[in-house]
Amino acid sequence: MSDRSEWSLSAPRKLTFDAPVTALHVRVVGGTVNVVGTDTGPASLHLSEIEGPPLTVSLHNGVLSIAYEDLPWQGFLKLLDRKGWQRTAHVTLTVPTQTRAEVGTVHAAAVVSGLSGRTEVRGISGDSTLVGLTGEVRADTVSGSVEAQSLGGRLRFNSVSGELTVIDGTSPAVKADSISGNMVLDIAPTATSADLHLNTVSGGIAIRLPDPANVAVDAQTTSGQLSNAFDDLTVDGSPWGGPWGAWACPGGTGGKITGTLGTVCGRLKATSISGAIAVLRRPPADEGAPPGEPTGSDGPPEPAVPRQHEPSDPPQASPSDKKVL
Repeated sequence: MSDRSEWSLSAPRKLTFDAPVTALHVRVVGGTVNVVGTDTGPASLHLSEIEGPPLTVSLHNGVLSIAYEDLPWQGFLKLLDRKGWQRTAHVTLTVPTQTRAEVGTVHAAAVVSGLSGRTEVRGISGDSTLVGLTGEVRADTVSGSVEAQSLGGRLRFNSVSGELTVIDGTSPAVKADSISGNMVLDIAPTATSADLHLNTVSGGIAIRLPDPANVAVDAQTTSGQLSNAFDDLTVDGSPWGGPWGAWACPGGTGGKITGTLGTVCGRLKATSISGAIAVLRRPPADEGAPPGEPTGSDGPPEPAVPRQHEPSDPPQASPSDKKVL
């Protein structure tokens, strides 16, 4: 490979970087970005497809950058999706697991996996998938969704209308804020002291906790609906109870779920203005299930919106809801 530290890529190409890589900066419009952490071999780049202006690739002082010159990192989310941008790039990057990564996308999908360094993802309309990251993670989106599986580090999420889905979460802390985006969190049994703070304006929130769980719960909605699957928690103003779980405010007049589960060493604080909030029970662990796979026969929970029922009937999930209890 050439000793040059900068390349201009206007056609598909593969590059291998002999110099050490400690940080990764990616900014693309359209297409896909796939970042894989590995402990074997040098860092590499595979540009399989590109349309539009060339991508600039540079390696300087351990920082590997792949970006368009007119797409800065500062103020990235203020750029919005310019309709005049006619460009696409499909990029796969292999870097050392300890690499710190910054990935910014406009109308492009991003997948980041296997890193232990700090990861930051910014997206405007593209979706992001984060798998097996053990370092701190920050994800900021406008309308793109974020799906995270088996995260081991702290997670910070901000969005306007994008959704957050966490599967088999083991993060010690999650801080998530959105305006209208839904939040769905499936907490693994090994997350014994998780500190969860979730806040939306109109988005729904669903949290599936392991049973037994060790957490103090404080979930409130001003005008949304509530559901709860734990007998040890209290739903203020609930006309429902029993093994179906306690249901509050079927007419959407607000309420709160409070109480403690087990020996308190974790905390759940969930707040919404008009969105529904559901505190659900995770199915028992399946013996022999592969590590990182959600347990039980059900998938991750979805924010439930209970329908109005007669008092003699147990509450039923709407057709769009998955069976999670």
